[in-house]
Amino acid sequence: MSLSMYYFLTITAVNILMTWAIYLPYRVAHLHFITIANMAISGYLAGYLVMTLKFPFFWALLIGFAVGGLIGYIVSLFIGDAPTFAVVIVGFTFIYITRTVIENLPAVGGTMGMFGLPNIAKTPAGHRNLIILILYGLVLLVGFLIHRFDNSRLGKAASAIFVDKDLATSLGVDIKKVGQLLQVFSCIVAGGTGVLYGFIYKSFHLDFFTFHLVGIFMTTIFVGGYSTLWGSLLMAPILYGVPLMFPAEIQSWRMVIYGVILIIILVLKPEGFITRKFVYNIGIRLSRKREKI
Repeated sequence: MSLSMYYFLTITAVNILMTWAIYLPYRVAHLHFITIANMAISGYLAGYLVMTLKFPFFWALLIGFAVGGLIGYIVSLFIGDAPTFAVVIVGFTFIYITRTVIENLPAVGGTMGMFGLPNIAKTPAGHRNLIILILYGLVLLVGFLIHRFDNSRLGKAASAIFVDKDLATSLGVDIKKVGQLLQVFSCIVAGGTGVLYGFIYKSFHLDFFTFHLVGIFMTTIFVGGYSTLWGSLLMAPILYGVPLMFPAEIQSWRMVIYGVILIIILVLKPEGFITRKFVYNIGIRLSRKREKI
């Protein structure tokens, strides 16, 4: 496998997972950007555990998931039922604080970053194959869990909260508990993804966890469609892969292009390309074909 294909497959998986991590809280109208801070915190922590304390990679990965979930839980105690704007501000603030703390910690490389992370397999090729296997195994697992959630009573409760919080409360929905559940789950996913993100490049640097990730993930979720998990799954490889075909001069404008696309979609097609109605209609067509067979 070529390096270019390796990076395409791995970063596409990261973008899918992180877009889902934002999609989950948005099911109750929360844009929870603390997930990006969790990527950095769990990633740097895992790097430190592996390089300095000589932890096995898989233990460091599990700790990354756990730390992400713990941070998400603590924060959710205060913003589990907060308005969308408040959740956004908390997320942006966490990104800024996290970057400031990391760049002043010599133990994790500070502004220079952390380089020379070891292979998680015996050979570089084995390392790359194992990273891809873990990432896409995680995509399958998280996608399955989100699909089950979306079709459960909790998923219907989340939809009611998104449409009208007062209506959801009158139906007996505990808005804060549902919000906490989704925030914690999204932070668990982000924590583990942050660890894998650094081990893709075998290094960690603050430039990996900047506000450009917000633009990438927001564009993916809103262009694909924020009401289902399928939009992100389909749009992540397209939005990441197509710019790679452009000349280097155009690629440097990628974030501007993403921003323009996002604005156009929000104005012309706010629900994105893959809506719940679209998915429902496909399901009906598939069921009819099965009946004919």
